[in-house]
Amino acid sequence: MNRRIIERTGISVIFLLAMSGVAILVWIIFTVGWKGGSALSVSFLLEESRQFGEAGGIFYQILGTLLLMTGAAVVAGPVTLGSVLFQTEFMHSPRLKKTFRTLIYSLNAVPTILFGLVGYLVFGMLFDTGVSWVTGVLILAVMILPTLHVGLQEAVEAIPPTYREAGRAMGLTPWQQIQSIIVPQSLHGLITGILLGLARAAGETAAILFTATAFSGVTLPESWTDPVPTLQTHILILAQEATDPRALAQAWGAALVLILMVFLLIGAALMIRRGLPQEAER
Repeated sequence: MNRRIIERTGISVIFLLAMSGVAILVWIIFTVGWKGGSALSVSFLLEESRQFGEAGGIFYQILGTLLLMTGAAVVAGPVTLGSVLFQTEFMHSPRLKKTFRTLIYSLNAVPTILFGLVGYLVFGMLFDTGVSWVTGVLILAVMILPTLHVGLQEAVEAIPPTYREAGRAMGLTPWQQIQSIIVPQSLHGLITGILLGLARAAGETAAILFTATAFSGVTLPESWTDPVPTLQTHILILAQEATDPRALAQAWGAALVLILMVFLLIGAALMIRRGLPQEAER
């Protein structure tokens, strides 16, 4: 009897905790939708901002955010693919594999402001890119590496050993196995990891605030060393104008667009994950 009561109590506590998390998420979405819905319109999405963000739209902020996210995916994708293949196919020491995995996962524990600081010192000053969209792309690429690595590594390690054995029996070299077996069977993991990584990158502000973005006076970059406007910086600056209802309305509208972008990326990741299952899962 006591064991049954303890079990039911534990299940109830877990259920309440889970529902609390869901309730917080629903409350955030409802609040952003309620406060930002009034600002959302076609002109808001297609016009450039005016009067330091208090009027106009967020067209260039959207393009700047997409530019940073796309660039981060282009840079981080091949790096992640190489690191995962090296770890799973060519690294044979279990201790070395564990150390390598721990170091990759430890990137998630680094505060985002440190990514911005160290990234600016390395990319902005050492590589002489300054406060620019290129610096932001490289910083975000490093930040999303752990998410991409986890998604791809799980996909590669889920491939049945019989696939590799069949490849060796056919006389395939390790590189040929990677091309014809490993990469095709783990493609869904790479795509899912990229989309989830971009969803995380879409919410980062501290890392790019003083390394890649400008609040006003810029549109699209014309060179490698130009900054870009982004939704994150736009929201942060406007939210500080707490006494100006026009600025706050613009900030809530931009926040709604940003959260919609994040959910679109997460939804796309789930759809692609279901649409590209491994052959072993069919």
